[in-house]
Amino acid sequence: MVFSPGSLTPGSPTGAFAVSASLADRARFVPAAEERPDLQQSLQDAQDVVDGFWRLHWTGDFGGRYDPPAVLGPYDGSDAATTPRCGGHPLQPDNAAYCPDGDYLAWDERLIRDGLGSGDAWIYMVIAHEWGHAVQHRMPRALVSARTELQADCLAGAALRGAARDGALRADPGDQAEIDAAFHRIGDGTPWTRPGDHGTAAERIAEFTRGGTGGVPACLP
Repeated sequence: MVFSPGSLTPGSPTGAFAVSASLADRARFVPAAEERPDLQQSLQDAQDVVDGFWRLHWTGDFGGRYDPPAVLGPYDGSDAATTPRCGGHPLQPDNAAYCPDGDYLAWDERLIRDGLGSGDAWIYMVIAHEWGHAVQHRMPRALVSARTELQADCLAGAALRGAARDGALRADPGDQAEIDAAFHRIGDGTPWTRPGDHGTAAERIAEFTRGGTGGVPACLP
């Protein structure tokens, strides 16, 4: 484990990203090559974009070799028998997480569908955030912030805006406002999204923007 003191314990899922079922903010991040409305294709596109960013920039930012996490993908959080387990416990329903115990990402399919609304920016946000935790798991310990969730938001911004600068992703002019609205709609009332754990919506937006503007170095202590 590389998490610094005060973060979640080894084997615990990190990066919970719950959203209220009423989220329907319009947002449209699309692959630069073409727009693909199919949900499964959008999920794969988001994984490819985020993974592609880290593959391209890892050595420049951290040195060494980049190895991507596994992606288990969607699960049915209402069925504990089939829900992936992390540290001996099933992942939360209506949630997404990176599990260091197994080095994988997974998300409740309902979370993705409820957050999708009429666009797929939500998909990119969730996957980039969880991938940010996988990046933390690979970073030198000294570079992992004690506020791991806000740092993951920053790394998500760095990856998505960086991918746009690389030409792998097209971001429409109104996307930032829609992302801001999505952060405000995240369900802070659930135990895994307390502001004390993840920061306030304003803090999360600021960190996402910091990473988008300053790149990966802006996210490091």
